[in-house]
Amino acid sequence: MRLRQRLIPVALALAATVHTPVHAAESKATSTSFSISKTRIDAALADMVRDGRAAGVSALVWKDGREVYFGASGHADRENGKPMARDTIVQIFSMTKPVTGVALMQLWEKGKFGLDDPVARYLPEFANMQVYAGRDANGVALYRPAARPISIRDLMRHTAGFAGDGNETPAHEAFSLAKPSALDHDLAELGRRLARVPLLHDPGERWVYGISVDVQALLVEKLSGQPYAGYVQQHILAPLKMRDTAWHQPEANFARFAAMYWNKGGKLERESDDVARMLNFNDNKLTPGAYGLASTLDDYMRFARMLLGKGQLEGVRLLKPSTIDLMASDHLDPRVTDRQWLPGKGSVGFGFDFAVRKSAPQTAEENRGATGEFFWDGAATTLFWVDPVNNLAAVYFVQVRPFDGTLHHDIRQAVYGAGYLGPSGD
Repeated sequence: MRLRQRLIPVALALAATVHTPVHAAESKATSTSFSISKTRIDAALADMVRDGRAAGVSALVWKDGREVYFGASGHADRENGKPMARDTIVQIFSMTKPVTGVALMQLWEKGKFGLDDPVARYLPEFANMQVYAGRDANGVALYRPAARPISIRDLMRHTAGFAGDGNETPAHEAFSLAKPSALDHDLAELGRRLARVPLLHDPGERWVYGISVDVQALLVEKLSGQPYAGYVQQHILAPLKMRDTAWHQPEANFARFAAMYWNKGGKLERESDDVARMLNFNDNKLTPGAYGLASTLDDYMRFARMLLGKGQLEGVRLLKPSTIDLMASDHLDPRVTDRQWLPGKGSVGFGFDFAVRKSAPQTAEENRGATGEFFWDGAATTLFWVDPVNNLAAVYFVQVRPFDGTLHHDIRQAVYGAGYLGPSGD
């Protein structure tokens, strides 16, 4: 998910504004206020399709207690002439992670665990973890005991030390051989396989994105006594009336399912239906905490609005306001200087399953946003963010891989305007 910024300015046509008073955000001067322009956002979406970066895109913006923008451009399935629509179902991949974080924090509120408890207290297979320690003079891999146990806090901020697929180190190779994320086994088997893989670094030492949110889902199962998908359905999706959001979609929903496109040298190539069905229309054993949900704009906006509402939506409370504040605070110690590709997201830290903006955008290239916002995205370039300063939530849908950060740059600039900086922050 590396952010590969390409600076294609969005057309800044002046238009009728919605709700927020007009300020100087339409000019190139920096500003701490902005106006919502339907014309500007519509133009940005159209440009994404016109220049070949996406087959279809859509966006929904909620501000000050009401919807202020919906728009779509292009096709959910270009080859079959199916337009991108409000009820199109897309694969949201890692936008599943915040849902898992909410599920786990519900159990934290019930006193089921402490954030700094060792994961092994509840999942004993993660006791006595080994860490890859380089190679000896003969090229043989070396391992040593981890400096401390993995904590649940580590799982939620991606500092557990887990490796991922690849061949960069023996730890990566061991992960690839173990196949913990294979879809033909359940979360318990994922945990057993992952626990046998050496860590890439000591817990708390570095920010490395990966499988730790699947272990969060396994903890939800262990602590609640329910299958993970069943817990999420009962305690999050049903209360929020997210009726189209699920790991396993009914066959009838395939008619609304967006095709996936791969950008290969500037040309979008459609993924086959067989591959598209793999996560959401097959009877997989695995219901990952890190990915796998498919959703609609309106469904995911209900989740985002609950977060904007400090854990509550339309009289239904999922979490306490203080818990949302905790999740949306930066939990990365300043000593954690190795943060993989996270700095590419902007002036951010990381909370519990969200990135957290700490400072105003520092350059023109950086995504527009407000200090205090929290957000995350998905492998197919979907995005959502919650902006408490401006009482705003936004959801952006597209189905293009590999991840294209230029689309995020452009949709944020379309919402805020090119000059928006917001509060200064740290």
